[in-house]
Amino acid sequence: MESVIEIRNLNKSFGSNHVLRDFEMDLPKGENIAVLGKSGSGKSVLIKCIIGLYSPDQGTIRILGEDISEFDHEKWDLMRRRVGFLFQSNALYDSMTVRENLEFPLRRHEKQMLREGESEGLIRQTLANVGLEHTIDMMPVELSGGMRKRIALARTLILKPEIILYDEPTTGLDPITAREISHLIVEVQHKYNASSIVISHDMNCIDITSNHIIMLIDGRCYARGTSEELRRSKDHRIEEFFE
Repeated sequence: MESVIEIRNLNKSFGSNHVLRDFEMDLPKGENIAVLGKSGSGKSVLIKCIIGLYSPDQGTIRILGEDISEFDHEKWDLMRRRVGFLFQSNALYDSMTVRENLEFPLRRHEKQMLREGESEGLIRQTLANVGLEHTIDMMPVELSGGMRKRIALARTLILKPEIILYDEPTTGLDPITAREISHLIVEVQHKYNASSIVISHDMNCIDITSNHIIMLIDGRCYARGTSEELRRSKDHRIEEFFE
C-alpha cells in the first residue's frame, strides 16, 4: 500500500533528554493512524519534526515521496498547502471573524481565488462540511469550545490538504463534544480523501478515529496494531493504556 508519510530511524534529543530513538512509522494513503503515548513521551516532538518545526538529529522523513531534509523555505511553503495541521489550542485569530479566519490561508496560498471572488463559496461549503455555516460572521469569542474546534478544522480543510495532522483534537472538550469531534474527523477523512495522524491520549477518540495505533514508548514505536489487537496484549506497558 502506498505511504504518504514514511519515517525511518528518527532520533531527536534536547541535551541529555533523548526524546525519539530510532522511531519508525508509515502512514498509508487513506488511513488514520493514532499515535498513543503518555505525557512527555515525544508525541508533540514527533509532529513538530514532521511539519519542519524541529530538525531531526538523525533519520529521514518523507512526505508524499519527498525527503523533507532537502526542503528550503519555498518548498516548505508548497508542502504546507498539502499538509494541514489542527492545533491543540485551535489557534484562531480572536480579532477576526470566522470568515476572515478561513480567508487567512487563502490570502497566503490562493490569492487568485480571492481576486476572482471565488472564496466566499469555498468558505461557506467548508463551514457546511463541519456543520457551522451559520457562524460565518461570528467572532471566536462567541463560539463554544466545540464550535471553535470545528472552525479550526474548517480552516485546516480550506486548502483541501492530502494529509491532516491532529494534535490532541479532543483536549479540553466535554465527553459528548469530544465524541462529536472524533466522528467528524472520520467524516473528514472520507469526504476529503485525506490521510491523517492523530496524536492523542483520549482512548475514545482513538477508538473512533484510528485504523491502526502506534504505541510511542521510550521514544520508539513500541507496538502497532488495531485497538482490538492491542487490547488483547499481555504486555503490561500496553495494558496500562487500556485499563
